[in-house]
Amino acid sequence: MCIRTALEESLQKVDEICNKEDCKISDDYLAISTHYVKIISSSLDTSYKNMKKSKYWRIFTHTSQPAHLLTILAVATISCLMIPDHLESKKNPSPLLNLLYLASVSAHFGIQLWMSFVSGLSLYFTLPRRIFGKVQRILFPKYFLVNSILSLISLCIFLKNNNGRLLLPQIHLQVEALMLCFSLELIIRLYLTPPLLYFMSKAAEYEEEVGVGMEVGKYKSGVLAHNKDYVLVYTSFRKLHMIIAIGNIVTLGCSIVHIHYLANIIRFT
Repeated sequence: MCIRTALEESLQKVDEICNKEDCKISDDYLAISTHYVKIISSSLDTSYKNMKKSKYWRIFTHTSQPAHLLTILAVATISCLMIPDHLESKKNPSPLLNLLYLASVSAHFGIQLWMSFVSGLSLYFTLPRRIFGKVQRILFPKYFLVNSILSLISLCIFLKNNNGRLLLPQIHLQVEALMLCFSLELIIRLYLTPPLLYFMSKAAEYEEEVGVGMEVGKYKSGVLAHNKDYVLVYTSFRKLHMIIAIGNIVTLGCSIVHIHYLANIIRFT
């Protein structure tokens, strides 16, 4: 009781001081920085929406030619780096490139672990399935886009630093693992993600019309079980999602192979 009385007296004194001095909560540096980040994000979002209205954006996103072009450019870049250059291989690796290489490898592996085993499962067993689908439609393209960029950076720098040793068995294995990882992530992002998002959107439209999809962690089609169009869309989504999930596990395996290689060559002095 003494402690409670003392606490009440302290709070009363604080109230009296605040009333006398007209106290108010002031924004700290975190609140101010968050406010400016919001302003910048809103500006970028507005620019992005305006860009989506242009004809060039429609050409880039609604046709397959840009995807083919990006694939060709990526393959050409990797092919050029695989051409033996004995003069380049004798030079000391750049510390800046090494830093970028380690950052891309670690960030790539961390994102894979987080999305595959933490974020996805946590959201699936917490959010209603329809809300979870909306979140995934936002995260899915960004996930594979960022991963493909990071894996491309890792592959290019690894090829550059090991240009004269590509025929060595362990180096050759790492090149194959990194190339497989990058290729799968690029293919998933450019060719599999767009139809997956389409099937997810169509399935969500059917579910919203009849009021299903708000259950957590369990699929219940309800009256849609007899809707042939919905069953076709949802079945196509499940098949495509399974293919992407398998591809994601394969890329995670490739990352583990490369992380294991790095762990074996690290020497602490």
